[in-house]
Amino acid sequence: HLENMMENGRSKSMAWLFRAVLMGLMSTRSAAWMSMSSTTSNSGGMAVTVVGGTGFVGSRVCQMLTAKGAKVTSVSRSGKIPDWCANEPWTKEVTWTAVDLLSSDGTSLDLGKDNDAIVSCLGVVGTDREELLKGNGNANVAAFGGDTDVKRSVFVSVSSEVSGLDGTFWVPEFLSGYFEGKRMGEAAALEAVGGDSSKACTIIRPSFIYGGDSFGLFPPRVNGAYGSGVEELLSLAPFCILADLTPGLIKVALRPPSSVNAVAAACAAAALGEIDGGILDGTKAINAATNQPDPTGLTEAIDWTKENLSKAYDWAQVEVPKAIEWTKEKIEDS
Repeated sequence: HLENMMENGRSKSMAWLFRAVLMGLMSTRSAAWMSMSSTTSNSGGMAVTVVGGTGFVGSRVCQMLTAKGAKVTSVSRSGKIPDWCANEPWTKEVTWTAVDLLSSDGTSLDLGKDNDAIVSCLGVVGTDREELLKGNGNANVAAFGGDTDVKRSVFVSVSSEVSGLDGTFWVPEFLSGYFEGKRMGEAAALEAVGGDSSKACTIIRPSFIYGGDSFGLFPPRVNGAYGSGVEELLSLAPFCILADLTPGLIKVALRPPSSVNAVAAACAAAALGEIDGGILDGTKAINAATNQPDPTGLTEAIDWTKENLSKAYDWAQVEVPKAIEWTKEKIEDS
């Protein structure tokens, strides 16, 4: 009886601690994000189209652009406001448009008409090579195509270390469609501004993107609190050195992931001309572009755990003897 009671208590305590760590860190992240997103700049009412604007990254780009005073149009297949921000006031400032870029109507639509910038966060994951090629390549070619006079183009691609696996290390064959599609998207973004890669075109190349409040399997995703901890851990010097020395998939796995807020901030800043064009390859370059704060998820988790383990220890000193005494009395009574 005593062993079962103590084991159940331990399991419940650990589950409680794990849930509380996540809830506490997510609350901290949410407050920091709200503070950051309220920062405004003088965009002069620039008109920006965000392709994939209802997606994980795109919707946050829309949020940041509206906070900076831009006139934002979101283009996506559904045209529906994402659930995570459905009740947010800023969504009323965005024009949510439904367009299938792979249809005849979509390919003939000039998304750059009357716009200062186009940002494409459009990306498709899956296991069908042709679908990956169309979703990441053809759709983005259509998005950036047409007779446009946009001043800036921004495209969310994929880290060169990830795409570099194609043809050099074994990866599933279907992924070649993903990599080829991303290369097509990069070329289309550059062509949309006349090939100006120094000022007008910005290619953002993250590896793994984390953020939000939930975990997901397809596409794979971890929440902001957990992802920030991983980013801080893998940004430590020993892991960076190890990643530099290792090849292929191991190198990619040891690189720190990128926060969705950092990627979105870089997209918004590039669209509004707050940063120069060029290639932002990997988490370090993406964070540096908009002076993102260092990740603190690991430090916060350790500090929080220390504090609450101390509280749990104090609680156990009082309650465990009571439980033992109660158990002894029950045994004696029986």
